[in-house]
Amino acid sequence: MILENKLGITDQIALVKTEEKISKKKAKRLFDSGDIHHVAVGKFAGLSFIHAYLFEEIYGFAGQIREVNIAKSDFRFAPVMYLEASLKHIDAMPQSTFDEIIEKYVEMNVAHPFREGNGRATRIWLDVMLKIETRQVVDWNRVDKEEYLSAMQRSTVKDLEIKVLLKQALTDQINNRTLFMKGIDVSYYFEGYSEFKTEEL
Repeated sequence: MILENKLGITDQIALVKTEEKISKKKAKRLFDSGDIHHVAVGKFAGLSFIHAYLFEEIYGFAGQIREVNIAKSDFRFAPVMYLEASLKHIDAMPQSTFDEIIEKYVEMNVAHPFREGNGRATRIWLDVMLKIETRQVVDWNRVDKEEYLSAMQRSTVKDLEIKVLLKQALTDQINNRTLFMKGIDVSYYFEGYSEFKTEEL
């Protein structure tokens, strides 16, 4: 099923490429413009801001809480009827240490509040939280795709694996532009998008 989009694209491959190109340009602008500093740290409002920023030119639902239940493989994300309560709970979770931040990130992944683009928006949200609270960010170039995906899949039962994986990839290069741009490329690669390099857009 092709997601309804503002551009009137009806071909899935064309939509994937267009979405990647436009949203990576917007991710680049998010950093370069300084708009990333306006994100509400660790709050759903901040994640919604990031999601809308990346996808508002493509989807009418950008930044909006989804109205349908969604699943990936055999995992069902938070049901719509519990979503708002879940997001309030996540907003209230502590975020002063690395462990607390990852626990909050795992809960937001389970919530999966948007129709599409959750992983890409939430990884930026995670790094903003880490940057402000711990003065570190994840160097996503040092995170293996398969290890990350399997650790995230298991994180709902036990989050130790994702904590270890991301902790060993931390860096104090929190304002490094190149690191951010490469991190966007890796984040998109995790979701199967690798047609464009963010730096070159």
